[in-house]
Amino acid sequence: MSGFASLVRRELRRAWAAGGLTLPVAFFLLVAILFPFAIGPEPKLLARVGGGVIWAAALLAALLPVERLVMPDLESGMLDQLAVRGWADASVAAAKTLGHWLGFAPTLLVATVIAAALLNLSLDQARAALLALLIGTPGLAALGVATAALTAGLRGAGAVAGLVMLPFAVPLLIFGAGAMTGDASAMKLLGAVSLVLVAGCPLVAGAAMRMGRG
Repeated sequence: MSGFASLVRRELRRAWAAGGLTLPVAFFLLVAILFPFAIGPEPKLLARVGGGVIWAAALLAALLPVERLVMPDLESGMLDQLAVRGWADASVAAAKTLGHWLGFAPTLLVATVIAAALLNLSLDQARAALLALLIGTPGLAALGVATAALTAGLRGAGAVAGLVMLPFAVPLLIFGAGAMTGDASAMKLLGAVSLVLVAGCPLVAGAAMRMGRG
């Protein structure tokens, strides 16, 4: 367990040291700032579409650091060293997922408070947005690591990652936006989808990393 925690700390430390988490959050806030200029400052309209905007921005922000999640370790031989030491690829992927989430989600939740104010969301909507993102961001993190593993080593990996990740993220977007309207069933479905991604994506990422080493 201490070895797993060390991997998680390594991922978290590397993310912050490289400034890799600043850009996604800045992008998230930039979307929230610019969106009212695109559709107009009508408060009711902003409140009605604000939930969808927050989730779309969160998804795109989560996509930005994909290239640094797996590719550097594949190129440096770190994945080979972990395999020689007896680490299962799925366990490494799980550690990367947890490290990515711990570094990404808390800052994104803080940014959501600012975005909710910019989009004129009510207090209840803002609370629902925070809860929905708290439930859904683990799924986004897991999907990001799996996508990074699948596209590692490919030329133009960032663009390919978008094509791979976005279709699988659609359920999170649908149920996440629905949960922000106070729909309890949407919140439950969001949790179920996020749980499936957290459970399944490390297996997919592990298999992809194993193939990449081969």
